[in-house]
Amino acid sequence: MAVSGFEGFEKRLELKFSGHDDPKMIGTGLRRIDFDSIQQVLDAVQCTVVSAVGNRHFDAYVLSESSLFVYPTKIIIKTCGTTQLLKSVPIMLAHASDIGLNICSCRYTRGSFIFPKAQPFPHTSFRDEVEHLDQSLPNELCYRKASVMPSKKQKKSSHSWHVYSASDHTDHDIEDMNFDHEDGIFTIEVCMTELDQILSRKFFRSFGDSTPGEVAGKEMTKLTGINKINPNALICDFAFDPCGYSMNGLDSSCYSTIHVTPEDGFSYGSFECVGFVDDYKSIRETLKRVVQVFRPGVMSVSTTSSSSSQCMSRCVTNAVETLGMKRRSCTVDEFPAAGVVVFQTFTSVGRKRLV
Repeated sequence: MAVSGFEGFEKRLELKFSGHDDPKMIGTGLRRIDFDSIQQVLDAVQCTVVSAVGNRHFDAYVLSESSLFVYPTKIIIKTCGTTQLLKSVPIMLAHASDIGLNICSCRYTRGSFIFPKAQPFPHTSFRDEVEHLDQSLPNELCYRKASVMPSKKQKKSSHSWHVYSASDHTDHDIEDMNFDHEDGIFTIEVCMTELDQILSRKFFRSFGDSTPGEVAGKEMTKLTGINKINPNALICDFAFDPCGYSMNGLDSSCYSTIHVTPEDGFSYGSFECVGFVDDYKSIRETLKRVVQVFRPGVMSVSTTSSSSSQCMSRCVTNAVETLGMKRRSCTVDEFPAAGVVVFQTFTSVGRKRLV
């Protein structure tokens, strides 16, 4: 934990693999890795599992700092605080190799840290992170790109999006999650700060509350309306003591996840979802529900897909601006085997700040 407060902004690592294992066979691939080996990976990151659930497509773990998702040929680890996420890469590659899988792509993303000086190596700077990834990944992943959005040449922004992509090819299927149509599959990552103080109180537990985290988490899910963001999802939630909240939602092969640090002065909330297919109406409705739960003063939305960047940026903007926020910036970039990334920032109308 930083001296000034807890770092809410997450680091997100996504590793994809290929090999002899058939990804369509339930229970195979990375899901065969035993829990002790998973904990070994998390030990390197410096976090633990607090709750877990799975379905026929993947396993989802709520961590002491964010979330972990394990598919047959893909793993996503998302951690906050001062965790050392990138130290998990060599260990994960070794476990995958043991079951006949080889890495074929890597994607790393994060926002701008609230307390950057509190971060340990290799998260001391984006340059350090990129160098660490370059050294940790095999040479076969020769198509590599690192970018900060927006760039220094563009409009200055205190809220940036850092993206690193590496692949053994330039055109892997975007978000290969057993969907029939590839073009509309995307990832949405939302970061929110300056959360509404009244709404944030719902993520605090009463003094002396001895209710188990799983039980208190379910209460927070209903109290805040998070359960209405995707009513079809199987939710695995957890409430921390004295405050804080995490959830993973499973909907077939799609997932969503929310993490909240509600303390005044450095409040933060994040929402991520993967798996919508060519359905901009669903995107708009989902983003509206997220904003209504948190009412942030500042937020950023990053979308990654192979679909039109103009359609995506317009869809996000229309959803967010109808709820009293104004877009301040929009940046588009393309990454090998990862797709087109659209990064937009918003502030509540009437607030004057640089974002």
